[in-house]
Amino acid sequence: MDRNKLKRISRARRKRHIRKKFNPYRQRPRLNVFRSSRHIYAQIIDDMKGETLVQASSLVKDLRSGLKTGGNIAAAEKVGELIARKALDKGIKEVVFDRSGYLYHGRVKTLAQAARQGGLKF
Repeated sequence: MDRNKLKRISRARRKRHIRKKFNPYRQRPRLNVFRSSRHIYAQIIDDMKGETLVQASSLVKDLRSGLKTGGNIAAAEKVGELIARKALDKGIKEVVFDRSGYLYHGRVKTLAQAARQGGLKF
């Protein structure tokens, strides 16, 4: 089996396992993370209503001007700070962290730590 296909299958398996823990009827919204090779994205989702409450990514013009690239740890830190600021402005203080099958390491970990330092609790 191709290595890339194996990686995709493993991530999908981890993602299903992680998502099973999230009961859609919880009171807290979900902080979802997606990372590509060039950018990182974060959004806070209300699963009860099925809508995105807040979103941030390394594509935001304010962040792009100060970053060399959108796919590194510095970008993940800025996106974490931005998502926390936007969430607190909307009155969201507690979330459930959904790493979408990615390992809690590198950019994903940095985004989570920056969001915590910004005031989100999870």
